[in-house]
Amino acid sequence: MKARTIVVIPAHNEAETIETVISDIKKEIKTADILVINDCSTDRTEARIRCVKGCTYINNVHNMGYAMSVQTGIKYAKENNYDYVIQMDADGQHLSSEAKKCLDAAIEKNADIVLGSRFKKNTGYKSPFFRRAGTSLFESLIRIFCHKTIKDPLTGLQVLNRRVIEYYSESGAYPEYPDAGLIIEMLMKKYKIIEVPVKMKQRKNGTSMHDGFFSPVGYMIKQLYSCVIIFIKFVGRRYE
Repeated sequence: MKARTIVVIPAHNEAETIETVISDIKKEIKTADILVINDCSTDRTEARIRCVKGCTYINNVHNMGYAMSVQTGIKYAKENNYDYVIQMDADGQHLSSEAKKCLDAAIEKNADIVLGSRFKKNTGYKSPFFRRAGTSLFESLIRIFCHKTIKDPLTGLQVLNRRVIEYYSESGAYPEYPDAGLIIEMLMKKYKIIEVPVKMKQRKNGTSMHDGFFSPVGYMIKQLYSCVIIFIKFVGRRYE
């Protein structure tokens, strides 16, 4: 029996790209269902979603932010007994063909979490300065804390299996910034995390939550704090 898979896409004001993203998923990952979490978009995102047949969507009653939108999708996956969740962004940076590679790797290698990595191999992807600095910093922290190399700890393209779906669905289990700190926690809990080299596009439309100066700096500070707290929390404990 084939694994039941759902693609979870958080979307906030992504009217320019969301229709194309959904259509590409339907072409490349034919057996997967698609769920868009429309996070109170003020543009025509919802109307664009409706233009594509075979896509389920949820409208948040207020702007919940990226992390809580993703967790909403993960909870939906748990309630509907999906075996895998593919997390993809709505801005068109994540390629459906590369997401399929990550899903195949999760199944073949029995991984709990598969990270679509821009930096495991040289794919020509260019990150803004603060993004590159954050990636290097959190890669180093993961290596120090967990003795494992994760080249792209800030990637939003991920595949989660049923074990992770059930855990992330729990109240308080999915943090505001589900990146490096969460990877450290899951490694310390002995979940199997692997990276798959992927190609990604540069964002062309809309605004990223990491644009500007203060937003990425604030993000890095909060992530660093989260990583240290999680490490302290788990130091000296034994994991199953």
